[in-house]
Amino acid sequence: MKKKILLLTAIIVMVISCGETPVPKPRGYFRVTFPEKVYTAVADSLALPYSFDFPQYCVMEREKSRGAERYWTNMVYPTLNAKVHLSFKFLDRNLDTLIEDSHTLAYKHTVKAEAIEKIAYANDTTSVYGLLYNIKGNVASPVQFYITDSTRHFLRGSLYFNCTPNKDSLAPSVEFIRQDVERLFETLTWK
Repeated sequence: MKKKILLLTAIIVMVISCGETPVPKPRGYFRVTFPEKVYTAVADSLALPYSFDFPQYCVMEREKSRGAERYWTNMVYPTLNAKVHLSFKFLDRNLDTLIEDSHTLAYKHTVKAEAIEKIAYANDTTSVYGLLYNIKGNVASPVQFYITDSTRHFLRGSLYFNCTPNKDSLAPSVEFIRQDVERLFETLTWK
């Protein structure tokens, strides 16, 4: 009887000591490998009233949604599951209204935004003036902007990812695309 109790105790101790206490793994994110930045001019086949350098890893496409206007396009980032929506309007004494609309759309994110940084851009040589909104936090559109020549053209853009916003996992991708938007500002010309 003593041998049975001793054997049973040894088996129980071995079973208990061999098992590891489960430890939850920390949450991680997929590693994103970014392509080399190579730019090309927007194709004339789109017949846009403006031109700029866009990245070769993007696809330029016409906006197909209901209510889309003639010169609305998208810079599609297939590998990042993102789009920069570009909407264009000719000015007709409505510059103040369009700027206010852009401001309102950017500041609709204040509910979720931690901060909104505004960066002004001006190039008198090319008549390109604009404002870039870097919106920090778990927001739907972390980068928004408008560009105008103040007399005839107005271009508005906004970045959207096709996923639930998570500032930590999207931060590298947002920064990567923001650099492309800055290149757009620097190379934009009106036709």
